[in-house]
Amino acid sequence: MNSNKSLPLKGLKILDASTMIAAPWSSTYLADFGADVIKIEHPEFGDHARGYGKQKEGSSLFWKTLNRNKKCITLNLSKREGQELFKKLVSEVDVVVENFRPGTFEKWNLDWGTLSKINPSLILLRTTGFGQDGPYSSRAGFGTVAEGMSGFTSINGEAGGSPTLPGLALADGVGSVFGSLSIMIALYERANNPDREGQFIDMSLYEPLLRFMEPHLMAYDQLGIVGERVGNGSVSTAPRNSYQTKDGKWAALSGATQSITKNIFKAIGREELFEDEKFSTNEARIKNVKELDVLIGGWIKERNLSEVLQVFNDYGAVIGPMYDVSQLYEDPHFKHRETFITVEDEEFGEMRVPNVVAKFSRTPGAVKSLGANKGEHNNEIYCKMLSLSEEEVEELRINKII
Repeated sequence: MNSNKSLPLKGLKILDASTMIAAPWSSTYLADFGADVIKIEHPEFGDHARGYGKQKEGSSLFWKTLNRNKKCITLNLSKREGQELFKKLVSEVDVVVENFRPGTFEKWNLDWGTLSKINPSLILLRTTGFGQDGPYSSRAGFGTVAEGMSGFTSINGEAGGSPTLPGLALADGVGSVFGSLSIMIALYERANNPDREGQFIDMSLYEPLLRFMEPHLMAYDQLGIVGERVGNGSVSTAPRNSYQTKDGKWAALSGATQSITKNIFKAIGREELFEDEKFSTNEARIKNVKELDVLIGGWIKERNLSEVLQVFNDYGAVIGPMYDVSQLYEDPHFKHRETFITVEDEEFGEMRVPNVVAKFSRTPGAVKSLGANKGEHNNEIYCKMLSLSEEEVEELRINKII
């Protein structure tokens, strides 16, 4: 793991008052590169993410990596005393992250006007289902709804089947990356702003994923084409599909360019297909994709996965095995790249978690610790950062402020 001295975001302080997935993940990505993130939880209920996903010995496994590299404190923002402590913390940080329904921070006297007066250089990321304004802004919103309303589910699923939700927190994940990106853009602007003036960022859950719909959006806007579900195929390129091998395994293949498609035809011993008017261009291949899939799929079905991968890669085609989770940990390339690293956790012992993305040549990130216990760093933050005495901290705990 990288030493703390060389982490590129060392010195950046983030106060994360958000819950669940999208917004907390945004600050986690920055914590991986050295940002000092203080994670706030309600003293009684904690973060709802502690109950999300599979549990081991009564604790969330996902929590460990979702909120890694953070210091966890408790604070009741609905109480006046809690609001005052929050304001003191705001004066000490660069960034605040929150994802409460619009109007909640305002109800708690923590509106942007108030916070920006306390800290004129503050960057505030506000992640919500539908954004801070508009007809739907007051609605509750989770990633599931965003996946549906972004248009994603309309093109995801088997042809002729029902719209299909993803098997992971896709909208939250995409939104979290956009959140991190937005924070860094705001920090860069602030660094080049003579007055070091901060700003707030209004991030909805549906808009980041909607950006990924751009090929379908442009096709509709200019051609009136409404995207349809095509299973593992594609409306943009052919060949592109999943194919079962002789030994019952699966491979994913894409011929997204002319040269790669030619290599695919060479691999299956049918180079002449490239001169066939039905398969000579991408547009033609899309129109004749069913026949094309029969040709490619038939060749693959007669061979084991290892042979298919070997032949296709020898010819420079683009193909890969379709892994389940257990296979990810065993791939030799992933091991070489340290896609997963082992981190020691006080609660669960050794845990293999995803490594930092991406790999920096000079200042790589690091996983220093996994998700902490609720309130684990109360004394450290309140006593050292806000100079409260241990007696004052204990009184706050008794009064259920922290």
